[in-house]
Amino acid sequence: MNGAESLVRTLVKGGVEVCFANPGTSEMHFVGALDRVEGMRCVLGLFEGVCSGAADGYYRMTDKPASTLLHLGPGLANAAANLHNAKKAGSGVVNIVGEHALYHIKYDTPLTADIEGIARPFSHWVKTSPTSKTVAGDGALAIQAARVAPGQIATLILPADTAWGEADGPAETPAAPAPDKPTSDTVVAAAKALKMPGAMLFIGGRALRAKGLELAGKIAAKTGCKVQGAGGTARIERGVGRVPVLRLHFVIENAQAQLKGTKQMVLCGAKAPFAFFAYPGKPSVLTPDGCETMTLCPVEGDPIASLEALAAELGALNERVTGVAQPHRPDRPTGKFTLDGLGQALGATMPEGAIVVDESVTTGRGFFPFSAGAPPHDWLNNMGGSIGFGGPVAVGAAVACPDRKVICMIGDGSAMYTIQSLWTMARENLDVCVMIFSNRSYNILYSQLADVGAANPGPRAIDMLTLDRPTLQFTDLAKGMGVAAGKATNLEELTKQLTYAMSQKGPYLIDVIM
Repeated sequence: MNGAESLVRTLVKGGVEVCFANPGTSEMHFVGALDRVEGMRCVLGLFEGVCSGAADGYYRMTDKPASTLLHLGPGLANAAANLHNAKKAGSGVVNIVGEHALYHIKYDTPLTADIEGIARPFSHWVKTSPTSKTVAGDGALAIQAARVAPGQIATLILPADTAWGEADGPAETPAAPAPDKPTSDTVVAAAKALKMPGAMLFIGGRALRAKGLELAGKIAAKTGCKVQGAGGTARIERGVGRVPVLRLHFVIENAQAQLKGTKQMVLCGAKAPFAFFAYPGKPSVLTPDGCETMTLCPVEGDPIASLEALAAELGALNERVTGVAQPHRPDRPTGKFTLDGLGQALGATMPEGAIVVDESVTTGRGFFPFSAGAPPHDWLNNMGGSIGFGGPVAVGAAVACPDRKVICMIGDGSAMYTIQSLWTMARENLDVCVMIFSNRSYNILYSQLADVGAANPGPRAIDMLTLDRPTLQFTDLAKGMGVAAGKATNLEELTKQLTYAMSQKGPYLIDVIM
């Protein structure tokens, strides 16, 4: 058994069952080992950013790390933007990055790079295996690191000679440490804060799953506090029978309106709310002046156990939750596209168990109310802000949950960052409906120009924001990668296209011509 095979066997034994791969020469021994080891599904991506984003989406839906297979420093660099998003989302990923044979690095050949240096900003754990006999143990430590709550990025660098050299066999993966639970004093202080006027329970992470939402609803019913979701949500469970919670708005003024009157804020699985960017004359801190903020559960803690302890302290475990979402579908919209109409079309057609991957940026900010009464579904957002997130995360979510429809909403500018994800959807026959909102521009940047003080952009500035000359033809791009596609130019056509897509298995793209 060589080092590469010992690593593949360690990954499978440690519960890593999927590898999103874009291999090169240095990884060929790992690729060869995949033929000899049962239990690892390999999914090829044509760009490393598809692989890293897919691993993010897979973890969000399974709470289990997948691996990536990346080619040397440049391959890892290509994956970095979506590793950034995965890191911010608390997703566990095991990166396997090939490296030149250790004795070859000194010759500084073209692909030689500081791989550890590239990995560190986007990883919680980084190691280069020194010998073929240590590869399996290092792989086990990488899996352990990826499982540390809420999920971490672990990057194992595999020199070619450690992959082809003789190894002893697979290693056992140590258990990850359990996340910290709040002290009794912290729970008592949080209970006291939430009983005061103007109190808010601000939740994120796994507190936004059904169990966490139910507990938050009980706490709100007992204390009268407001429950608010964080602006970035890795996964929020929504729909009929669940406690509806809104995310904090991206726009500063809207976020301030949501937080207005808050005097006591208790954080559970979320960081304190700050503005996404700095703007001249606008605040970075979004909480009202004088608001006292305390942490019940940090991002790396156990939000469900924390909410259970808080509910017990308040005597709220048997409280009846009010305001649970009731079945309701909006009427099928007609006429020209409006932002509300787009939300209504989605709410009217999404099936039970849908997984919505939302990178619609400006277009989709108001979609939540129209799907609150839809059948139970999950909604995944971009936590890291690096665009090119939607398609790859949809790939990972569809691999993780093959019996559920994935609906991926992307702006046209964002779609072009990782358009290669369509090819992987076709190759794996993934059940994904991709909606691309063709604004023919980086639409969000128009408002951003005004927010930073450039309210009257000239022709050269506008030229940097428009996606014309030529106009992108997404139906042609999709068909070229094996994905069936159609266009919609009004709400009736969109609803018809969505109805068709929801009734079919396999990938389908809708170009929403705004």
